[in-house]
Amino acid sequence: MDYSYALTPFLAWLVAGGLKFAINSVKAGKPAFGLIGYGGLPSNHSAIVSSIAALIAFKEGIEHPAFGAAAALAFIVVLDASSLRRQIGRQADAINQLAESQGMSIPQLRERMGHTLIEIIAGIVTGILTAAGVHWGMQI
Repeated sequence: MDYSYALTPFLAWLVAGGLKFAINSVKAGKPAFGLIGYGGLPSNHSAIVSSIAALIAFKEGIEHPAFGAAAALAFIVVLDASSLRRQIGRQADAINQLAESQGMSIPQLRERMGHTLIEIIAGIVTGILTAAGVHWGMQI
């Protein structure tokens, strides 16, 4: 039975999350549990959707209709990660500054929401490499 379509996005999420935690921990000089979540390198969202698109390309070919659907989904998620969520982060920053200037004691909103281009590219590469590893690893 072929579980690769269920396994690959989960593994891509684990790999990207592990890399992100390691990179943030090295930058912070201590375990960076507080930095887990949205934003950072590599993009988990980009890794997950690119892994399934890549796996379909490896198994079925890029001419398969499922690849077209997966690529379209990946494109939407990547656009969302790079633009919409970054705008949400900017809005959170403005709200935090406004609340501080008005002396309001409300919980700080998380400002780091979106991804830079390099974070997205790193996520896509992570997803493709994960899919390649699963695809060729299951053929052994």
